[in-house]
Amino acid sequence: MDHVIEVEGLAKTFRPPFRTRKVEAVKSVTFAVEKGEVYGFLGPNGAGKTTTIKVLTGLIRPTAGKVAVLGGAPRDIGVRQRVGFLPEQPYFYDYLKPRELLDTFGRLFGMDRALRKRRIDELLELVGLTHARERRLRKFSKGMLQRVGIAQALLNDPELIILDEPMSGLDPIGRKEVSDLVASLKAEGKTIFFSSHILADIERLCDRVMIIDQGLMKAAGRLGELLAGGRQEKEVLVGGDKDVSGIAEKPGVVRVEAMGADATKIVCSGAGFEDVLRGLLDGGFSVVSVTDGRMSLESLIMDLAGQGAEPPTGEVAP
Repeated sequence: MDHVIEVEGLAKTFRPPFRTRKVEAVKSVTFAVEKGEVYGFLGPNGAGKTTTIKVLTGLIRPTAGKVAVLGGAPRDIGVRQRVGFLPEQPYFYDYLKPRELLDTFGRLFGMDRALRKRRIDELLELVGLTHARERRLRKFSKGMLQRVGIAQALLNDPELIILDEPMSGLDPIGRKEVSDLVASLKAEGKTIFFSSHILADIERLCDRVMIIDQGLMKAAGRLGELLAGGRQEKEVLVGGDKDVSGIAEKPGVVRVEAMGADATKIVCSGAGFEDVLRGLLDGGFSVVSVTDGRMSLESLIMDLAGQGAEPPTGEVAP
């Protein structure tokens, strides 16, 4: 396999100011990203996602482990010139205009004037900001600033694009446009490393995913395989308007969904299914159908994160 990112045994430890105890933000994480794929990076807040991304982009050094990006070290200038990066909370000088900001980044990449102008025009049109090219950034909404951030991440026509929460601050139309952009970049052969809390986008866009929690990798692989291998669910469709609240309180019931005025869907875990079904039949409910339900990505993450466990210590900036 042609790997764009290779991480083996990655660990990162911080010593926060005024504290004697170290914080292990990432603990022995191993994964690889193949060329041309969209790789989803998931986990709750404080899981270690941002720390891992900072290591991949060369912003911080790992405490232990091996990290290779595009066949080289993340801090190598030659590697950085081939990577585009959108941080979760990008900060720009707000007295600049988008054209001026992108021109500054183009100069840092060593792009000549004609190339800078052409790329800036293309990218502002791509992210829907041509109309605001002469407006100062301080007058932009959060969603508009996010679009500027996406444009700067693509300015150098990178081979690898690292996106940390790219949908943040975008309305549904903006999210659809960014989703389409990610799909088009993949079609061009780009590799995208994609961290997001919006699980619908992950399911729609990503070829493979990795789930991290409290600094540890909990699962990795193709999404369909992970969901098939997780906690199996059954969906029971109940007809009529009879109150199902008593059944909904049974152990094993994952959720109850109203399906109109005269039907209810009860989603059960595999382990609790028989007890729920027996309760419905004994209670005189009209069971219309029983089907296998695919485990949701949200349920998988909640299972792997371990509800009720000690909360993560959180990520600490270096």
